[in-house]
Amino acid sequence: MDVNAAVAAASAMVGLLTGVIAVLAFRWSEREQARPTRTAARPDSVTAVLPPGVDTVLSVLRSSAVVLDEGDTVVKASSAAYALGLVRGGRLAVDQMLQMARETRRDGEIRQVELDLPRRGAGRGEGLAVSARVAPLGSRLVLLLVEDLTEARRIEAVRRDFVANVSHELKTPVGALSLLSEAVTDAAEDPEAVVRFAGRMQTEATRLTSLVQEIIDLSRVQNDDLLDDAEPVAVDDLVTEAVDRCRHQANAKHITMATGTTPDLYIWGNRGQLAAALGNLVENAVNYSPARTRVGIAGRRIAATGGGSRGSGSGGGDLIEISVTDQGIGISEKNRDRVFERFYRVDPARSRATGGTGLGLSIVKHVAASHGGEVTVWSAEGQGSTFTLRLPEAGIARDRALPPGTDADAEAEAEAEADPADEPSDDQLFQTLPEHIPAPEVLP
Repeated sequence: MDVNAAVAAASAMVGLLTGVIAVLAFRWSEREQARPTRTAARPDSVTAVLPPGVDTVLSVLRSSAVVLDEGDTVVKASSAAYALGLVRGGRLAVDQMLQMARETRRDGEIRQVELDLPRRGAGRGEGLAVSARVAPLGSRLVLLLVEDLTEARRIEAVRRDFVANVSHELKTPVGALSLLSEAVTDAAEDPEAVVRFAGRMQTEATRLTSLVQEIIDLSRVQNDDLLDDAEPVAVDDLVTEAVDRCRHQANAKHITMATGTTPDLYIWGNRGQLAAALGNLVENAVNYSPARTRVGIAGRRIAATGGGSRGSGSGGGDLIEISVTDQGIGISEKNRDRVFERFYRVDPARSRATGGTGLGLSIVKHVAASHGGEVTVWSAEGQGSTFTLRLPEAGIARDRALPPGTDADAEAEAEAEADPADEPSDDQLFQTLPEHIPAPEVLP
């Protein structure tokens, strides 16, 4: 009896203890399920502290936006802020901006400053120019807006350099004309001196006119819409016009102009701009060539994928390549990449003697780019230079330029049906040039 009673009492105690544990476990489970996790609590708290609508507004701003709380913790940051390296590990990484935020939180004043920051992953000397503006957002938050000014600074520097260079280049011939006019006045009774000074005045006036015209041309090729007055332009006409433009200078130096182009080559573009670009290349070749040498102008059709004859099946279509080769002083390797910069001259003293303005090759570069092509240079000191224009052929460029639905294939189909035997090969083309003038195949 006593043993059975003891067993029953022990079983009752065990059952009661098990029930208590089960109830406690159930209550603890419910409490844990009701408690928000750490990852879930963060977005809810962010939404709670940001004023209504601020999150939406910050997401559409062009500026990089960062919102800080009273503990300098980043509550909200745009993707641009992370891209610029402003926010790292949930904290604002720029000490100057952090100090501005603390001062604004203390006194409520709006602050703005421009800073130069190191660019992430860039080498020394490559900085990031930004404008930072800090303002209070509610009673506890601070809003930081950062605008990237790097590109604007670069454009402003280019504009400032261009204005300075133009001012200098204009001042030189204008000053020379002023001095020469005074010299003519003082030498009124000396006919020989008057004639000599008048000739100098004509030279400076011509140089001033050329400079003004090239500044106008450069402005046009940078701003004009190519499609307004585009047309098929024959390469033969461009070459003839360029040769006629420089014939007087070439004859004065006894320079022979040799031309050789494939017939029926056409470029779709602005005739005036194309003529100016090729004319500048030929004029440079004549001006920088010694007396009694030769300048060659050659035109041909090549495949857009990097060479080959017509009909090679290139998916990119065909290009027209016009090369101007001289036997001049050549261009050193260190100057080769800069010859297309505005007002850059390989030899300033020689440029003053030839009347160059330093804008000719810059105009060529802009014309080539606006027509969907490029200009390249091969040169060796003492061996001469070869400048090459590569532009889309008329049919291909026109197809890209005309509105959809325009029938631009009729001429191309007619040309495809022509007898290919009538078209000279590349080898036949360059046989028309003097043997000692390097052909454009030497270009890289």
